[in-house]
This record gives sequence, structure tokens and C-alpha cells, in this order.
Amino acid sequence: MAKSRLFLSVFAGLAASTLAACDNGEEDTAQENVAPPVESGTIELTGTLDEEYAGTSIPEVTVVNPAGEKLLLSEVGEPVLLNLWATWCAPCVVEMPLLDNLAAELKGKVRVLTVSEDMRGAEVVEPFFVERDLPNLPQWLDPDNELAFTFGGGPVLPLTVLYDADGNELWRVIGAYDWDTEEARAMVLDALAASET
Repeated sequence: MAKSRLFLSVFAGLAASTLAACDNGEEDTAQENVAPPVESGTIELTGTLDEEYAGTSIPEVTVVNPAGEKLLLSEVGEPVLLNLWATWCAPCVVEMPLLDNLAAELKGKVRVLTVSEDMRGAEVVEPFFVERDLPNLPQWLDPDNELAFTFGGGPVLPLTVLYDADGNELWRVIGAYDWDTEEARAMVLDALAASET
């Protein structure tokens, strides 16, 4: 009896610490089943540029859209700005319209691919796009979270990676970034120009 009480106490303590670790201090925004706010003045776009993985090949991962069409990332054959996001990720939600604007401005120069890591897939992604009017972003899904595992078993979202036309990584931005700026456009275009020389 004493052993079972000890086991239950240890189990309860571990469960409590695990749940506490999931709480980032923001009310309900990190929960899969809770819709995040449409806009938030409190989300800071503090993504950091990381060139540690430059030269790494684009993952051999196939993504799918709500219509069932498939896309093997390694066969895109043009520069790609790959963004991993989720509807429950508040910084991702803030970043999406900024990426939509960037995709419109850089059309023909880089293909912006947004890939949802939502476990509920199209069920939550399609209404998200309808509500927010993001005409320049594709609705790619990663139903098995294969990309998340490829990038280290669950990267901080959002994660945005720039690849050249040969599928080689140039840099990545970890966290939300203001993609609707001259600086962001220059960062993408300068890296692509440098990769061609």
C-alpha cells in the first residue's frame, strides 16, 4: 500500500511538472483545440537568423493539400521559402499575413510554401485560410509531422527555411519574423543571388 502511494505521488508530480512545462504563460494559445486570436499586439516578431545548417538538402518529405494533391519537396526545382506553422501557434498566426504579402511580392523569384503541423490537418487549416483570406499561400499539410521530426523532433514554431533552386539550405529563421519589410525581402533576395554566384 505504501509503495502504491509512493508510486502515485511520484506519478502525480511528474504529470504536474510535464503539464507546467507545456504552459508558456499565455492563456490557451498553445492548445491544439483552442483558436488563437486573429491579431495580437502582444506577439513580438523576434525570430533569429541561423546559418548553421547552410548547405543541408531540402527534406525528402511529401506534403499533401486538402484536395489530396501531393508535393515531394525535393522535386520543387526552384527557390523555396519553407514555413512550418500551426493554427494553435499564436506567433504563426501573426506571421501568416506577413508571409502572404511576401509571397505576392516575390512571386516568380521564390516559392513560399507554408506547411501546417496541425495534427487535425485540413479540418482546422481550411477554415483558418477562409477566415483570414491568404490568397498567396498554399495549404500544405504534414499529417504525420514528418517535417517536424526531420528538423529535430519538433522545432519551435514557426520555423522558416530558405532553399536555393538546387534544394540547398541557405539559412533558417527560428521563431516569428516580420516578413512584410524591405529587410526581409532583401534578406531572401540577397541570399538567393549569392547562391547563384
